[in-house]
Amino acid sequence: MARHNREGSGADQRGFEYAVNYQPDWLKLVKVTRQLETGRQSTKTLFRNPVNKPEGEPGDRIRTRITSHDQALDFQVGLSDPRGAVKRIRITYTLPGDNGSLEEVEFTLETEEGVLD
Repeated sequence: MARHNREGSGADQRGFEYAVNYQPDWLKLVKVTRQLETGRQSTKTLFRNPVNKPEGEPGDRIRTRITSHDQALDFQVGLSDPRGAVKRIRITYTLPGDNGSLEEVEFTLETEEGVLD
């Protein structure tokens, strides 16, 4: 049986703080990718599940919520995965940038290795 969601936190490349509400038996890590002013990309691990391996079987629904009060960012992703086949979820979130521009920030949610085997 899947366990209740847990709370975690982390900071991105620019020092923005995030809260992560996650399923401990599914989520391995969350990465955040931003475009740099030079045109290059920067990816940072925002959060890593402190549990080394799942303690139970993941449920058939995946739910993760990420918030950042610094950026007025708040989203939750939920999907049904009865076969346990989803390994990675990518979310692109649009934030206000400098001078009225928009900035896209990508979040990558990855599962524990071995859960699906």
